[in-house]
Amino acid sequence: MTQNQRYLLKKDLIELYTNNGFEINEAEAEISFAIEIISGITPKDLILGIMPDPNDLKKLKDTIETRVKTKQPIAQILGKSFFMGQKFDVTQDTLIPRPETELLVKHAVEIIKKNDFKQILDIGTGTGCIACMIAKLTKAQVLGVDISNEALKVSLNNAMHLDLMNKALFRKSDLFSKIRPGEKFDMIVSNPPYIPPQEKQNLQTEVKDFEPENALFTNDEKGIEFYIKIAKQAKDYLNNKGYLIFELGINQADYVKDILDENGFQDIEILEDVSGIKRVISGKIR
Repeated sequence: MTQNQRYLLKKDLIELYTNNGFEINEAEAEISFAIEIISGITPKDLILGIMPDPNDLKKLKDTIETRVKTKQPIAQILGKSFFMGQKFDVTQDTLIPRPETELLVKHAVEIIKKNDFKQILDIGTGTGCIACMIAKLTKAQVLGVDISNEALKVSLNNAMHLDLMNKALFRKSDLFSKIRPGEKFDMIVSNPPYIPPQEKQNLQTEVKDFEPENALFTNDEKGIEFYIKIAKQAKDYLNNKGYLIFELGINQADYVKDILDENGFQDIEILEDVSGIKRVISGKIR
């Protein structure tokens, strides 16, 4: 394929996006992502002139056409997403891993290594991306729990693909309902549902129509229902000086800080993401 042919291919694909209301930057990022998932060719390879074979190019065009026609997230169409440099299976039964959640994992890993923690609980594990990356980056064993059988199938597959079968374990549980008597953890992490129901109408079609509602929405107007439920019970399952770490929704940091304080947590720390949003909060049990 000549340089001119490569240019025309990319131009045609970008036009598919922009003619259907997408921004150019989003189009370019998704095209590069799709090429890498379909053919294993990275953005750096593309710069060097390496291109997919004809069969992959057809799949690429079909994928993009489905994406712009249906607005279904491209990660769901391809069944794959990247998180912290690793490839994860995704389905419509799981949230698609977000870059913002990497901050949660990095903060958890830092605390785990500093304190030599061994047992971690991930509540609402979904794809298992948090549990798997903590297990991969530390010496700790991580138990991921979720209420969804279908999500647990995905998380188990991801742990298998990352060779983490003895380090990242999964169990069906509604929050702490299936945590066994005497089972204790050094840290509990969670990216819980935190979007208030009245915000649904403001979300992108990709989110509100294709991602699982039970992983997105709360029943209360502030979106703090699950922070309260988890924080109230966490102390019963944490070891002495154990940590609780949450991902936060927009404008929820102050509410959750009060919740942690009211439930016996100290040394509360709030971290901002690259957009300046207060995105992660942690506290240590008194």
